[in-house]
Amino acid sequence: MEIATIGFTKKSAEEFFERLRKAGIRRLVDVRLNNVSQLAGFTKKDDLRYFLREICGAEYVHEPLLAPTQELLDSYKKEGASWPDYERRFLALMAERKVEERIPRSLFSVPTALLCSEDKPHQCHRRLVVEHLASKWGPIEVRHL
Repeated sequence: MEIATIGFTKKSAEEFFERLRKAGIRRLVDVRLNNVSQLAGFTKKDDLRYFLREICGAEYVHEPLLAPTQELLDSYKKEGASWPDYERRFLALMAERKVEERIPRSLFSVPTALLCSEDKPHQCHRRLVVEHLASKWGPIEVRHL
């Protein structure tokens, strides 16, 4: 199984959609807690659904089960919790939610990318989602776009 990941910050719309198109992505799974914020720019839910369909021929799916809680996000972004603390708490949340049982593997039956806002995957929960699924489902080839 292969899963790609992508963040939209520090990318123009052209760069973002070209990366998805060139990678052959057919489904984008949005793992953000808030996908309608004005800060999301061209990646607001309804706009993104349209652009993906028209530019990439891809489907849009929002999956909040793979998003952090508001409390967890605030502790990291607003209260200054460390990345190791956030990572530990987010992985515990994934285990508590039993996402590996609740997310169907068929979600990844076509070339799929997980979307979050962070530019790089190193300190982003989309990477943690893929790592958690791989620990439960077996090897997953990851491509960070």
